[in-house]
Amino acid sequence: MKSYSKKIELKGIENQWHTIQLPNEVFQNMNSNLTDIRVYGVTTKDTIEAPYIHNVSKAVDANSFISFNLLNSVNNAKGFFYTYELQEKEIINEIKLSFKDPNFNWLVTLEGSQNQQEWFTLLDDYRILSIMNDQTDYSFTTLKFSDANFKYFRLLIKSPEKPKLESVKILKKAKKAPQYHDYIVSSFNVFQEEKNTIINVDLKNRAPLNLLELSVDDKIDYYRPITIQYLVDSVKTEKGYHYNYRTMATRTLSSIEKNSFQLPGTMAQKLRIIVSNNDNQPLIFSNIKPKGYIHCLTTRFTMPATYFLVYGKTNDKAPNYDITKTSISIPDNISSLQFGDAIDILKPKIETKKPLFENQWWLWSILGVIILLLGFFTISMMKKEI
Repeated sequence: MKSYSKKIELKGIENQWHTIQLPNEVFQNMNSNLTDIRVYGVTTKDTIEAPYIHNVSKAVDANSFISFNLLNSVNNAKGFFYTYELQEKEIINEIKLSFKDPNFNWLVTLEGSQNQQEWFTLLDDYRILSIMNDQTDYSFTTLKFSDANFKYFRLLIKSPEKPKLESVKILKKAKKAPQYHDYIVSSFNVFQEEKNTIINVDLKNRAPLNLLELSVDDKIDYYRPITIQYLVDSVKTEKGYHYNYRTMATRTLSSIEKNSFQLPGTMAQKLRIIVSNNDNQPLIFSNIKPKGYIHCLTTRFTMPATYFLVYGKTNDKAPNYDITKTSISIPDNISSLQFGDAIDILKPKIETKKPLFENQWWLWSILGVIILLLGFFTISMMKKEI
């Protein structure tokens, strides 16, 4: 335990299995890979290491593509109609469209029917678009709607010219939504720099970021490339501090989508977001919400002891436990443990040997005596030669 920097006492251990939900504060002292987490139990004679399974509250996807047939493709003054028949009656909630057209901005209507006589509207004036130029490469062509159980689906694309529809994928998307921690923002600063809007964000503590939500007050249509960066280090110069940022994601800020961006679980405390306005008026940003997955340790306790959550060790390797590789019967309802206060782990003092002469005047005195002796012997030898 002495090789780690922090420890927190675990309270409420009554059974063999318990859950430890990591609080936000512990990330401040952990390494970037979160591999320096241990659960140690202390007895009067020994130290015990309790194994754990590290669980993260990510989204769970279970997508299945549904087979279908294109029954007909017709058009009239309203636009172009495509009617699809599912080979088996299934619940669907998403249709992915792919077009060869590089630039378009269309409204679509999606309807469902059991007999092609009576149609029910699933989406009405739903916008799909594609923008491809020197400044932007952005497309949004996925139809998302509530679960629908119909035999037939009819798609209307309201376009004056026939769309170059390349492919259609109909799928049932079952998704367990992720759970997030909300991280506290200590400062939020927005300013303009040439044709860019720069947003500087400081978090109260360093933490692993998995989601960033931006609030835009403008009600106009917009499509702006954005770059999300985090601070790697800083260097002090004569003109002040120079901050070095590294890009963690590049996305598109759009008025037709929720401005919520997935991030690759990067450990950060200071963020910089660059919004490219090109020749457009800058947008108004009112809020930002950085979030991260909830990290839980499903831990097995086999011996009575005083247990601690221990962390904070640079370049530590992830533990290698049997319970992560074998089928373990874990109870369905296991309780979470309570925490004591975070305490610094005191390092053993390294004893250094004192120098033979602590006062430098002793060294100068010895050197003076040596010089005098060398001078005396030199003069004596010169006299003998004469």
